[in-house]
Amino acid sequence: MALDFLHELRWRGLLHDSMPGAEEQLAKGPQRGYIGFDPTADSLHVGNLVQIMILVHFQRCGHKPIALVGGATGMVGDPSGKSAERNLLDEGALRHNQACIQAQLERFLDFSGANAAELVNNYDWFQDMGFLRFIREVGKHITVNYMMAKDSVKNRLETGLSFTEFSYQLVQGYDYYWLWKNKDCHFQMGGSDQWGNITTGTELIRRMGGEDAARDPAFAITTPLLTKADGSKFGKSEGGNVWLDAKRTSPYKFYQFWLNASDEDAARYIKIFSTRGEEELNALISEHGKSPHLRSLQKELAADITTRLHGADELNSALQATDLIFGQASAEALAGLSERQWTEVFEGVPQAEVPRAAFEQGVPIADLLSDRTGFLASKGEAKRALKESSIAVNKVKAAEDRNIVVSDLVSGRFILLQRGKKNYFLVKAVD
Repeated sequence: MALDFLHELRWRGLLHDSMPGAEEQLAKGPQRGYIGFDPTADSLHVGNLVQIMILVHFQRCGHKPIALVGGATGMVGDPSGKSAERNLLDEGALRHNQACIQAQLERFLDFSGANAAELVNNYDWFQDMGFLRFIREVGKHITVNYMMAKDSVKNRLETGLSFTEFSYQLVQGYDYYWLWKNKDCHFQMGGSDQWGNITTGTELIRRMGGEDAARDPAFAITTPLLTKADGSKFGKSEGGNVWLDAKRTSPYKFYQFWLNASDEDAARYIKIFSTRGEEELNALISEHGKSPHLRSLQKELAADITTRLHGADELNSALQATDLIFGQASAEALAGLSERQWTEVFEGVPQAEVPRAAFEQGVPIADLLSDRTGFLASKGEAKRALKESSIAVNKVKAAEDRNIVVSDLVSGRFILLQRGKKNYFLVKAVD
């Protein structure tokens, strides 16, 4: 039995609004629906994951998802939720970004089979449409009064809105009309801030489609804008955006983003970002509530989404790195890290460079802790910490008379100093 898409959205906390008749249209059988993605960067970020998962759930319910990469609209810029106009990209940059985004979408959507996902680029149908043709065939159907009433326009009138941005809803509206006419697409979905743009599309279909649109209407479905329990914006970390591209945000940091979710957020997120069923997820949430200190829900969430995006090998590396930082990992485990993992795992940890020649002669541990690196404020403090047995070198407790030599360099380059359980310092040997 096929899953009910709107029911799936409701219990997962993903339904904000839908146009009357949407449920009946979905009940007729497999439908096509689309969501647009902004190609102004060469990677999507976790803020886009809500919309990606909407397409995933749409496909799981037997429908055909269409991901629209806005090669044309990316040249214009959506004013929704923006306080200022963005820099516009050229065609070459947008094409590159589209290819990168497609590769990321393929990690989540199935592009084969009976209800295979499809990727389209609106530049393909806009590139040969001149301005006069657009305003004659499209612009005449929507009044300025109608466009001015949209929140995305009203919210920008005080700070200023260019004609380029003002016209954005017409361009996006034509996307929906084109997909309705050429791809039999009856649903556009997006965040609640996109309601105005989406309904401009349904209105354009109604006016341009004539009798066909009356018989075969189009619908809008929106999702709530996701925020953290404390009200802050979802998808941001202290370092800014959490990207889907491993070069921008390492799999370890991606895993940590989900692992650090609060209990309340984890219970919401796992319903959105997992494909497991309602009963199974409710059981996981209930079990977590009995022993929240184990963070089983966060671990399940982090493992699920990291595996989906980066694969099982990168998940295992993230788990090993997490154990190194927060667990009781052995010195041998450090030796198993690649140079890339050293850089990723200890990014943000205080660091210092020490000439390799110094290790060839041998560096007294108290000197390395203080004068050589500044990890501890003074040699006196270093000696006290050593006497207290609170210093570890490469996960092994250090004696007061320890000399650090070349053979202590892990991977021929690194030494990990540690005071207590969580106070780390990374030393890099340089030529």
